[in-house]
Amino acid sequence: MPGWPDLYLMRHGQTEWNAQGRMQGRLDSPLTPLGLAQARRQGWLVRDLRGVARYASTAGRAQQTARIVFAGQDFTSDARLHEIDIGDFTGRLWDELRAERPEIFAGGGLDWYDLAPGGEHFAGLEARVRSFLQELDRPALIVTHGITLRMLRLVAMGLPRERLAEMPVTQGALHLVSRGRHRVFY
Repeated sequence: MPGWPDLYLMRHGQTEWNAQGRMQGRLDSPLTPLGLAQARRQGWLVRDLRGVARYASTAGRAQQTARIVFAGQDFTSDARLHEIDIGDFTGRLWDELRAERPEIFAGGGLDWYDLAPGGEHFAGLEARVRSFLQELDRPALIVTHGITLRMLRLVAMGLPRERLAEMPVTQGALHLVSRGRHRVFY
């Protein structure tokens, strides 16, 4: 496992589509009032960090969160931090899709991401994330998405892909990966 710099990872705040149970993938919806409060909480959690690089996914929901979290400080937008592309499932309601295509969800966990028609799948996401991490030269604050945050942790901790579903992701929290270990701050 490479000696990655410390990673301060945050998922964007709750969006309108999160609240509806609609899968966003590469599409976008704005933060809800709860999502705005979650972003403010994350900003409070990282308020004292100095000497860190700041990054955000290019998605609108991550950009909106990053502007709040970073409180006017500059940050770099990086498309490699975007959420996994879920192809034909993008924009669909979770419950309707599960009822319509139960065979895709039969494996449980997050396996369906590798079965989404026209999707990026985990190999593509892992390659993007690894490319991003290899360019880091100092600790980084990163605003990203649920599955991408999991993959960043998986790669940084040197874990096999089978462990991806075990990794919790909390909106409004700060996930720290340091020296191969993970902690969550609320």
